[in-house]
Amino acid sequence: MQESLRAPQADQHVTREEHTQVLRWLDESQKGFLAAIDGVSDAQWKRKPAPAQWSVGETAEHFVLAEALLFGFVRKAIAAPPNQAWDEETNGKTELLIRALPSGQGNAAAPDPVIPREGLACAQVKERFENQRIEIVNFARETRMALKKHTVVHPFPAFGTLNAYQWLIYVPLHTIHHGKQIAAVKATPGYPSASD
Repeated sequence: MQESLRAPQADQHVTREEHTQVLRWLDESQKGFLAAIDGVSDAQWKRKPAPAQWSVGETAEHFVLAEALLFGFVRKAIAAPPNQAWDEETNGKTELLIRALPSGQGNAAAPDPVIPREGLACAQVKERFENQRIEIVNFARETRMALKKHTVVHPFPAFGTLNAYQWLIYVPLHTIHHGKQIAAVKATPGYPSASD
């Protein structure tokens, strides 16, 4: 009798619609990012809108570092044993990520591993980004694992526990967010023209 009163557990697998959407976001964010850095001159790449703000180049380098870290969380989550409380611990987080990340509003302080310090050139960023994206897109396209029952705690307490699917959508949504940041840098007064 007690078993029949339990609410049905949410599906641990990514739905067809979620699968299609993550692939769409990966494609759109890749095209948007590559378009944002295409044809950027060295002066444009290095121009900071203010001393405490990142340049186009620093933002782009952050993308590359962050994508590797975020996809690392996907891998860490799927390597972990299934979390029996995954539904309760991750409920509403997909919607939170979808609402908060692509808005382009506000920036959290980047954790140390994804702070740009290497001074990568545009070609280096582009190569690393494209190589990483191949792996991420292939994973997203091919995996049939029950991604939602595998979780990892986010380093920012506001997010708490995220499941592997949520970490996976974090990748393109984070890129969309910072694509808007690059557009804002390009729109600042004093941003060099392409001929500078």
